[in-house]
Amino acid sequence: MAPILARTLRGFIPILGILCGWGLLGRVWSATIEEIDSLLQGPLWNQTSITIRGGRLSGQIPPELGNLINLTMIDLSYNNLSGPIPPEFGNLISLASLNLSYNELSGTIPPELGKSYTLSHLDFSDNNLYGTIPSELGSLKNLTYLNLGDNTLSGSIPAVLSRLTSLTTLRLYNNALSGPIPPELGNLTNLTRLSLPDNRLSGSIPPALSKLVNLNHLYLYNNRLSGLIPPALSSLSNLSGLDLSLNRLSGPIPPELGSMTGLTGLALSSNNLSGPIPPELGTLPNLTVLYLYNNRLSGPIPSELGNLTELTDLSLSRNDLSGPIPSKLGSLLNLTDLSLSFN
Repeated sequence: MAPILARTLRGFIPILGILCGWGLLGRVWSATIEEIDSLLQGPLWNQTSITIRGGRLSGQIPPELGNLINLTMIDLSYNNLSGPIPPEFGNLISLASLNLSYNELSGTIPPELGKSYTLSHLDFSDNNLYGTIPSELGSLKNLTYLNLGDNTLSGSIPAVLSRLTSLTTLRLYNNALSGPIPPELGNLTNLTRLSLPDNRLSGSIPPALSKLVNLNHLYLYNNRLSGLIPPALSSLSNLSGLDLSLNRLSGPIPPELGSMTGLTGLALSSNNLSGPIPPELGTLPNLTVLYLYNNRLSGPIPSELGNLTELTDLSLSRNDLSGPIPSKLGSLLNLTDLSLSFN
């Protein structure tokens, strides 16, 4: 059967009433329970895909969807759906993609989803979910994309997520997660994006993250991380974005970061970093943004920063820097924002 696709559906989902409209585009439908039952026994039973993205649907997701065991994809994102995520979704043994992002869903993440072993894409971002991340999600060995960002999830990041070795994207941003970053996440060697900002994570940055050699983006900003920046992170040769700002990191900036030649953005601002700015940072040929402001950095501004010809934003303000402003900064012709104040 062809996938169900709708873009303009709106209104409530009273039990399964909206299902009558999911076979046609741009029309509002209603139905009796008897008509719904006949649909479930007929044309919907063999349905493999349901996509109603941005259709302004409201109401709760019908738990009866868990009876459509042939479903491989559900996309109900960008609607106004509320209420809980049906635990019956754990019955969908063929489900590969489940996208419920950008709704008003509440409640906890059902641990029953750990039985949907075929899932490769799971996105619950931008909802009102709370509670902890179920350890049962560690059973989803085929998962390549996991996004639980922008909710109010709490507790620690389960170390069992390190079993998801096919994962390429892990996004847990803007929650209330606490505790340390599990060093076991270093086993997710297929990761290209690790996004954990805007939480309450504490402890040090695990050096084991240096094993994530395919990583393009590492975002840990606005947490409570402390300790040193691990020099081992310099082995992430494919990294283009590194943001560790708004934490409690201390000690020097590792000069080894100068070997990360793929970096386009480096943000270490608003920490307790001290010591000089490593001149090795001037060897990052693709860098467009360098934010080191609001630390305790001292010594001169390295003239080598004048070699960063792609730089558009350079902020070194609110440190203890001294000496002259290097004339070589005048060769940064792409620079649009330069801040050296309060030194």
